[in-house]
Amino acid sequence: MSKIYLASTSPRRQDLLRQLGIAFDVIAPDIAEQRLEDESGATYVKRIAAEKARQVSRLVQQRRLPARPVLAADTCILLDHEILGKPRDRAHGETMLRRLSGREHTVLTAVAIVHLNVEHVALSVSQVRFRVLTEDEIIQYCNTGEPCDKAGAYALQGRGAAFVSNIDGSYSGIVGLPLYEVAQLLRQIGSKPT
Repeated sequence: MSKIYLASTSPRRQDLLRQLGIAFDVIAPDIAEQRLEDESGATYVKRIAAEKARQVSRLVQQRRLPARPVLAADTCILLDHEILGKPRDRAHGETMLRRLSGREHTVLTAVAIVHLNVEHVALSVSQVRFRVLTEDEIIQYCNTGEPCDKAGAYALQGRGAAFVSNIDGSYSGIVGLPLYEVAQLLRQIGSKPT
């Protein structure tokens, strides 16, 4: 398979793509990730992933780079129909973790591929259950800095895994790039991962 463009600077997404044996170049998108009024979580992540892929596809054309598929993704956490994004600061992260403690939440990750001006989008939906967290655990976890740039203020692939008692769905989708959906979309455009 030839190279693709990854519209993400996320090390997690890059590692997951490498896991599939996909070669890529990174081009960072720059879009406002704002939820529209009355927009569902699923609609939101699909729209944002598609906007990232479209923007990077335009950049590829403007820069006269070789034409390749552009892959983008977006992840959000839903709790009580509210999107929990990345925490604004440490206190906000602690509040998120207190809310997630002892409860189940939904992780939505959309993947979009733009190739030859055609857009393909897929959605991964997973359920994650947290065990009850103590206040000390929340404070110690926030001291690590890991929650700072993670949706819902935790990383399943990091120390936050110790809080998760059960997942139902896609591990890679929860981390930020659902590999099954990526492989399916690449097959749709005629590029098969190894």
